[in-house]
Amino acid sequence: MKYYLETERLIIRELRWTDLEGMFELDSNTEVHKYLGNKPIKTREEAKNTILSIREQYIERGIGRFAVIEKKTGAFIGWSGFKLNKGKKETLNGFDNFIDIGYRFIPKYWKKGYGLESAIACLDFGFKTLNYNIIYGAADVKNLGSNKILQKIGLQFVNEFKYDNSAINWYQLKKENYEN
Repeated sequence: MKYYLETERLIIRELRWTDLEGMFELDSNTEVHKYLGNKPIKTREEAKNTILSIREQYIERGIGRFAVIEKKTGAFIGWSGFKLNKGKKETLNGFDNFIDIGYRFIPKYWKKGYGLESAIACLDFGFKTLNYNIIYGAADVKNLGSNKILQKIGLQFVNEFKYDNSAINWYQLKKENYEN
């Protein structure tokens, strides 16, 4: 399955095996995992397993997170996009079998607007091309950047819930309320 979106500064596409070094740099970073349970990976094998898992999601679930590439350098800078959460293991805030939007970037690419730019493109793709009826988002209440992006792209705060001893904000946006 091939995915390809383009913004002014970014290419957003399916994850490839060539993204291994970038994925390792991303997921081994303690700053990146500050609001994700503080469990950064330690080996490239773990990064390879993450890519494998996402590529399997493309086949089994029809969607998975996308690699984000900076156009001017061609560098892998992180990922953005959707995940279909299924089953008890992926239940969140009492929901299962739902689409969430997320993003994760290597810290040297933070504060450049890439998270917002990629999330806007993905949200548009989700409603207009994939025809999703509702998209959810979740962010640790202390992760101000992620909460700000979810709000800026139009997701509405629903409630706060506990997950792994952290307070998490839960958001949603219905297609009928999507404006672009």
